[in-house]
Amino acid sequence: MAKQLDYMTMKEVFARFEAAEPHPKGELDHTNAYTLLVAVALSAQATDVGVNKATKDLFPIADTPEKMLALGEAGLIEHIKTIGLFRQKAKNVIKMSQILVERYEGVVPSSRAALTALPGVGRKTANVVLNMWFGHPAQAVDTHIFRIGNRTGICPGKDVDAVERAIEDNVPVEYQRHAHHWLILHGRYTCVARKPKCGACVIRDLCPFEDKTV
Repeated sequence: MAKQLDYMTMKEVFARFEAAEPHPKGELDHTNAYTLLVAVALSAQATDVGVNKATKDLFPIADTPEKMLALGEAGLIEHIKTIGLFRQKAKNVIKMSQILVERYEGVVPSSRAALTALPGVGRKTANVVLNMWFGHPAQAVDTHIFRIGNRTGICPGKDVDAVERAIEDNVPVEYQRHAHHWLILHGRYTCVARKPKCGACVIRDLCPFEDKTV
């Protein structure tokens, strides 16, 4: 685990991320808060590409909790059966949709507590929705962020909760809104797990990782 970078280095790291990608976005296709919530819930242990393929035909016919309930669990399974754990995910989405209709009049709540109380919605999923749809500076830590946070010293921590706190505590406030997107993209395409592309890295000179690749 690398030591936490100092404030001025952190400021330069995120200034470079912003210069390279001023308006970072998530890669899950969605049309509203509900489809975003469903897409993120489906993405657990699955790729964004795989989820997008499954939801391409799903969301045009089930983009609200009411329409999803009308489709039903069996109908939903037909659309998402290429995704890992599809049966359990289908059960969760249907239960989630039922709760949204019964308790929230079909509207996705903007509270982390309310979101994480929904079936199949953990803290990471809730944070993605809060950040991407509601504009909150919530930090969704995935395997990419956990890896590069500890490798680079941007947000080191022994578990995902510690890494989330490290982002909140150490990333300059002006970069909090998009911090997790920049980190995910950096981990997904540059600071990859096995052979990081250090030669193409915009923060190579600021990173303390000892085993840099050529």
